[in-house]
Amino acid sequence: MNLSTLKAAEGSRHNDNFRRGRGHGSGNGKTAGKGHKGQKARSGAPRPGFEGGQMPLYRRIPKRGFTNRNTLEIVGINVCALEAFEDGSEVTVATLIEAGIVKNPRDGVKILGNGSLTKKLNVKANAFSEGAKEKIEALGGTCEVI
Repeated sequence: MNLSTLKAAEGSRHNDNFRRGRGHGSGNGKTAGKGHKGQKARSGAPRPGFEGGQMPLYRRIPKRGFTNRNTLEIVGINVCALEAFEDGSEVTVATLIEAGIVKNPRDGVKILGNGSLTKKLNVKANAFSEGAKEKIEALGGTCEVI
């Protein structure tokens, strides 16, 4: 078994246009799948998360700070990782993915200055640290922000 052969268990999937409460012969008459009596059997049952008047969990837990929805998730790559490329080659986000250095570029790739570089490379990335820029350009390479 693998992910491509998975499917729902027999009888577990229901059609949305199934008609409930239409008599015994339909197999879902009388109580229409709601059981007998109780709050959940009636119309106007409480919303999800309602705890019978007890202070609900989402209000009991303290809230701190906020999530900035404009935050970018930048992937950092050290200069030493660029040693995998041949001398004089052009390094882009696409070539970093092909080489297996970056798996998911997310919102961009930043080249960081940790480690050493011995090859002249033309690097095109979303951002560069000052140290990385110095190391690349000291060897005659170029840094281009895309």
